[in-house]
Amino acid sequence: MTPTALIADDEPRLREELADLLACAWPGLRVVALVRNGREAVERFESLQPTVCFLDVQMPGMSGVEAAHHIGRRAHLVFVTAFEHYAVQAFERGALDYLVKPVQPLRLADTVSRLRERIDAVAPVHHTEELLRQLAHQLQRSGRPPGLRWLRAQVGAALRLIPVDRIDYLRADSKYTVVAWRNDEGAVSEAVVSVPLKDLLAQLDPGQFVQVHRSAIVNLGSISHVVRGANETADIHLKGRSEVLRASRNFTYHFKQMQ
Repeated sequence: MTPTALIADDEPRLREELADLLACAWPGLRVVALVRNGREAVERFESLQPTVCFLDVQMPGMSGVEAAHHIGRRAHLVFVTAFEHYAVQAFERGALDYLVKPVQPLRLADTVSRLRERIDAVAPVHHTEELLRQLAHQLQRSGRPPGLRWLRAQVGAALRLIPVDRIDYLRADSKYTVVAWRNDEGAVSEAVVSVPLKDLLAQLDPGQFVQVHRSAIVNLGSISHVVRGANETADIHLKGRSEVLRASRNFTYHFKQMQ
C-alpha cells in the first residue's frame, strides 16, 4: 500500500517547500493534503487517514501538539518547529520525530529512513498521550521568550508605557495593532503600536492572553462571559466595556466549557 502524508503549516510557502523536499527524499510517498492549521489537519486526517502527519508545532487556532492529541496513535507524527530547543526528551528518545525549519535535506532523509523502517516493519506508532502531554508542557515553559510586562504605545501625541496586565485586548488594524487598555484610574483607553499582532502573541503569556480571531487577542482576565454564536463562533463580552469580540470557529476551543 502506498504511504500517504498530510502537511500542516500556517505558512503556505513552507508547506509547499516541505512537499517538494519529500518528493525528492521519499518518491514513494503521496502527499494527500496541505493544510494551514491544526483544526484543518484533524478534519482532513479523519477523511483521508494518512500514514504520516507533518505538524507545525505553532499554528494559529489549534496547534500541532493539540492536533496530535486528536490524531493519537492512528498515524506516525513528525513535528516541525522553528526552534531547536523544542527537541525535548520525547524527541531525543526517538518516540516522537521532529524537523527544524528551514528543513535540511539530510535531516529529512534521516527522518524518512526511520519512518520507512517503522512502516515496512508494521511497527506500532510509538508516541503516547503521556509523551504528548510532556511535550505540550515543555513547549509552554520553554517555547516562548519571557512574557512582556510593559508595552510602549502611542496614545495621542504621547508615548506611554502600558502595563501588559492592564490590556483587555489587542486588535490588528492595517499595519498597526490597536491596544485596548485601562489607565491608572481604570478608565478604558486605546493606544497604537507598530508591532504586528502575530509578533505580540509570541511574546505574551499564553496563560493570560489567547488569540480568538486572526485579528484579535484577548486577556482572559478581562472576559465577563462568552455566548455561543452561529457556525461554531462565539461572542466575547468584556468587563466594563461595550465592545463584543467575535471568536472565529478556529479559536472557540478556548471556550469549550461555555454554556
